[in-house]
Amino acid sequence: MAEGLQVRATGWEAGASDPTPAQTRAKGFDPIEERMPVPKLFALGLQHVLVMYAGAVAVPLLIGNSLGMTKEHVALLISADLFCCGIVTMIQCLGVWKFGARLPIMMGISFTAVPVIIATGQDPELGIRGVFGAVIGSGIFTVIAAWFFSKWVRFFPAVVTGTCMLVIGVTLMRVGVNWAAGGNPTIRTAEGVVPNPAYGDPFAIMVAGIVLLTILLVTRFFRGFYANLGVLMGISMGFLIAIAAGRVSFDGLAEAHWVNVITPFAFGTPIFNLWGTIGLSAVMIIMMIEATGQFVAVGDMAGQKISEDRLARGLRTDGIGNIVGGIFNTFTYTTYAQNVGLLQITGVLSRYVVAAGGAILVLLGCLPKLAFISASIPSYVIGGAALVMFGMVSATGIKILGRVDFVRNRRNIYIVAVSLALAMIPVVAPTMFDRMPGLVEKIFHSGILVGTLSALALNLLFNGIPARDTDSDAH
Repeated sequence: MAEGLQVRATGWEAGASDPTPAQTRAKGFDPIEERMPVPKLFALGLQHVLVMYAGAVAVPLLIGNSLGMTKEHVALLISADLFCCGIVTMIQCLGVWKFGARLPIMMGISFTAVPVIIATGQDPELGIRGVFGAVIGSGIFTVIAAWFFSKWVRFFPAVVTGTCMLVIGVTLMRVGVNWAAGGNPTIRTAEGVVPNPAYGDPFAIMVAGIVLLTILLVTRFFRGFYANLGVLMGISMGFLIAIAAGRVSFDGLAEAHWVNVITPFAFGTPIFNLWGTIGLSAVMIIMMIEATGQFVAVGDMAGQKISEDRLARGLRTDGIGNIVGGIFNTFTYTTYAQNVGLLQITGVLSRYVVAAGGAILVLLGCLPKLAFISASIPSYVIGGAALVMFGMVSATGIKILGRVDFVRNRRNIYIVAVSLALAMIPVVAPTMFDRMPGLVEKIFHSGILVGTLSALALNLLFNGIPARDTDSDAH
């Protein structure tokens, strides 16, 4: 372990590139098992938290407001979300029994399930208790289904995994750009959907640019550990500028409690209903397909092949996340792609770093004042960093595709080209399928799902069914 760390430090000091995953493992250094002092764990873990925080907080805000919940109840949803994000992330990174892939994967609440959750919660006979019942039910389904989906790992060779990561990064870029511009172009009000007056604010764009520039300068001129903190420094710089300009409001901070204990079933006993559970279970199938590509990609970064057993443990954690979420008053969980991009930026693949981020999330969930301050970071500050994060997700896909033989097997080009083109449909023409049947519209609404399914299907068409790999993963 010490030798591996020394090799890596020497590379940074000399200005050379990091050793490849294969080189580091050959020297006895496993980047996923890298341990480091607590201060470094905290700083790198906090960086992961800041990268995923905006997305994690947005979901309970959206659901709570859509269901007409009180401000106090929405605040409870946010605290519960942060708490459960941390718990599920630590399970994924550290492993508990048959759960957790023991990979540096940040788990967060999913946007994909929001329409189903809102539809279930708006049923007067179900309400929020019906939502939590459906979340638990879909979690049980996912735990059971994970074993079957783990058999898919052989259908994710480099050409599929690389395409998936490229698609994820490109389709998410719209989110990052909108954050950098001050939010979504439109907002929903009592009068309906109207243009967002904050969108395109020159100040927001300027601060996002400063955040981006700070990240690039830190990465270029700093060395060793500090070079890995570019995102944290960039977000901190943007937040300080926004505060100095009077663009950040801390109204309500004084009223927030110092400590908040997250209790199970705070809204009452969950109501289990068939259709809500079926709807969320269908969403979980989509998320398991997307997550598989990310698990394989993270393993690729570390020079490790993800076995069926390891993938099953990772996918089961999505299910246990739903069960924990339903018990502790929150929603569905999945892997966060932006944090995969952060792994690529820093080159730090230690699962203990991401687990430290999980511990910080648990702390934020129990300390509302700290969570309030974190939630006050403007979206355009996060947007500046998101441009790098989502771009890095795409770059990871390109890096993986670099191993694909496009010369002797020119059909691989079609897999990438067609999958990327189909994935861009919801990005450039989001209303194109609005007049189609409901199921078709839902499938084509997710560019990530369309691109992933296309890559899987075209790989089978052009390259046939891959042989099953019986090699076991040491981890």
